Amino acid sequence: MTVPDPLRRETPLYGPFGLFHDPGWGTISFTQFGSIVAASLALGSFVSLIGFLTYLSWPALTQKGVTLITTGVWYYPREKFGALAMIYGTITSASVALILAAPVGILSAIWIAEYAPRWSRLPLKGAVEFLAGVPSIVFGLMGVITLRPVMQEFSGGGDSLMTAALLLAIMILPTLTTLVEDSLQAVPGDLRTQARALGLSREEAIRKVILPGARRGIVAATLLALTRAFGETIAVYLVVGRADNRLPESLLNLQPLIESGQTLTSKLGGSEVPMAYGDPLHMGALASLGLILIVITVFTTFLGQMMMGSPEKGS
Repeated sequence: MTVPDPLRRETPLYGPFGLFHDPGWGTISFTQFGSIVAASLALGSFVSLIGFLTYLSWPALTQKGVTLITTGVWYYPREKFGALAMIYGTITSASVALILAAPVGILSAIWIAEYAPRWSRLPLKGAVEFLAGVPSIVFGLMGVITLRPVMQEFSGGGDSLMTAALLLAIMILPTLTTLVEDSLQAVPGDLRTQARALGLSREEAIRKVILPGARRGIVAATLLALTRAFGETIAVYLVVGRADNRLPESLLNLQPLIESGQTLTSKLGGSEVPMAYGDPLHMGALASLGLILIVITVFTTFLGQMMMGSPEKGS
């Protein structure tokens, strides 16, 4: 009988059906393998999208350079492509929408999670999630029928960046509310019990224990709502007015808010894209708008990650 050498170990096989050798960082289960494949596909899709847009944008990037984002004049018959006014419209409308929606959404989520009767939470949550799934064209038609006349009476201009911001606030409110409510529900119930046992009132427990415990989820929900506002197209297209080259004289000048404007998405969703076929420079300038929108979204995501901070050990 052969005695095995304790110093000699056979190289085990890991992974699905034993197809892989030990990679050095532990056993790979089928679920882990599938997760790696899915994550790789997602990353590959993102990199491919960036590469495709960069390829299309290359004629404009090489000929126009930084003037694409530093000038605000867009007039394609004379090959003037400045996206600054559209960047301003995108960031301003989305930021105003978030400022309007965030307090309402967070307070609504607190009420559903902490104050609403237990029997009513599921119907309320279902109603909010239903609103989050309503197609954007429906919100756009609602904006045309209801918000536009109101803004016409208020400011003299129905189609404006402010109308778009109000519509975006309504659109992101259900998403924000349901995600914040999920974050509040994820806080362990023991923390609520312990806080009340220490003599804290319900309001104090929410303010000092539950909200800090759900901080990362609240920031993530706010970030997701903001990025949705950045990327919304058809609803904004219907109410923003689609007027090019509208820039304020200063950042403190709010007059362009109540005037017709343009965003990156409303420009890309308009009739100019089919007109650009066959013109590499024009098409490149339009593709660069998509690239700029992705850069804004990625920057916002990284900023949100910094705000959330690193998770505490053991959490």
